[in-house]
Amino acid sequence: MAIVRYLVDDVDDALPFYRALGFRLTDRWGPPFAVVKGHGLTVWLSGPGTSARKALSSGAVPTPGGWNRLVVQVKNMDTTVAKLEAVGTVFRNKPILGPGGRQALVEDPSGNPVEVFEPREDAK
Repeated sequence: MAIVRYLVDDVDDALPFYRALGFRLTDRWGPPFAVVKGHGLTVWLSGPGTSARKALSSGAVPTPGGWNRLVVQVKNMDTTVAKLEAVGTVFRNKPILGPGGRQALVEDPSGNPVEVFEPREDAK
């Protein structure tokens, strides 16, 4: 199983977003850290105070955001969009149609991008 670590500003704010995408909370190590699992993937949500958020020897401080992203494949884009809108998700774009299917780029509450992808009917 793959594991991805996402830096978040507040774990409690991030959990409803990941639940709306079909992830479930499997572990919680105090306020700054949670583990969610779904879609064959484990995501470590690291908030302020975790080792992943400490300043590096160069002085750089790891922060959330960017363009690299998880891709979560869904069966029904419209249903997923409705669930994400219900928890106040920021959409970088509305669902668009591409050669492989429909996709939308959304942000978790800390600004980490997640691509929601519904494959073409003949690819399902």
